[in-house]
Amino acid sequence: MWIPVAGLPPRLTLSSLVGAGRFCILGAGAARRKPLQARNRRGLSDSAPQLCPDPDFRKSPSRVKSKSTLGFNRYITSRRLAETMAQIVCGKQKTPPHLFLECNPGPGILTQALLEVGAKVVALESDKTFIPHLESLGKNLEGKLQVIHCDFFKMDPKGTGAIKPPAMASQDLFQNLGIEAVPWKAGIPLKIIGTFPIRSERKILWKLIHNLYSCTSIYKYGRIELNVLIYEKEFQKLMADPRNPDLYQVLSVLWQVACKIEVLHKELLEPSQEKLYFIQITPCRNLFTENLTPMNYQVFIHMVKHCFGKRKCRLLDHLRSLTPLDAKDILRQIGKKKEDKVTNLYPQDFKQLFETIQSSKDCAYRWLYDDRLEGRYND
Repeated sequence: MWIPVAGLPPRLTLSSLVGAGRFCILGAGAARRKPLQARNRRGLSDSAPQLCPDPDFRKSPSRVKSKSTLGFNRYITSRRLAETMAQIVCGKQKTPPHLFLECNPGPGILTQALLEVGAKVVALESDKTFIPHLESLGKNLEGKLQVIHCDFFKMDPKGTGAIKPPAMASQDLFQNLGIEAVPWKAGIPLKIIGTFPIRSERKILWKLIHNLYSCTSIYKYGRIELNVLIYEKEFQKLMADPRNPDLYQVLSVLWQVACKIEVLHKELLEPSQEKLYFIQITPCRNLFTENLTPMNYQVFIHMVKHCFGKRKCRLLDHLRSLTPLDAKDILRQIGKKKEDKVTNLYPQDFKQLFETIQSSKDCAYRWLYDDRLEGRYND
């Protein structure tokens, strides 16, 4: 059953009319823009507002101007896809339902699907236009839905100035929701669900991985599980290893070391035939050890960046630039040969390498540090 049109703001009605299995992009001045050329559409079915009638709707809205100033967002507008995602993440619940933070739900198609399978949802919506309708979905549900004006992907911004909505401090959000921190090795305190914004996937992945390794922002509260839609291209990079060296990179190592990543569902976009992957990213209980901690994670990231800076070089040569310890002895301890290159190491090999150097007692100083590689999120 599709959401009713009656009572929705014009922009909500417009986004809800996008046909089954499609995604809708609405942004600042969307109704005033000319249709984008095909090469700029990135495979999404609707790059400018257009009406796709559905028999479940009795009224068809006219084109209206969008008041949003938040730039482009991607919303789930397929009821079928929303139901599939909700059923996958909730399953047959025999325990109290998990709390889901939904990122930029837009017209609330996924929100409604989650509520129908018994989930408790906090909808974090960055565009105020959608909030009245989202709030209406929670009527008579005994508090199973809360709607908050917040952009999850702008949470905990850098800088010391005042935080302006829709950005928000995670500490304020979690305190208002009554969520308390749990030990890292405890269970999953809550789950995130949503879609990465267009053109920002890589930047968001860098921000989240720094937060994860440092146990800051949302990860201050424990092993937060991500359930997100991501493009095939970025997913392939995320899951790359020595078997596909052209895609293998720093983010591949950091995420695979830190988390278990599982494909839950694949969605084919028409007419571009591009794929979206619905993936679950669960931080590992055993990520942190005596030698890899939230206090020294930056050295680990620095080591991986250094190695991939010259990926065709031998690991032996990199070690001589990274540490005063005997490079050949380190290779022997981790079972590698002096001819091995960086791209011969699997993600867990990098963790073993780091811990081997970090635990060494052979030298007062274990690392030769070069702060030029300290970096930005999108390196």
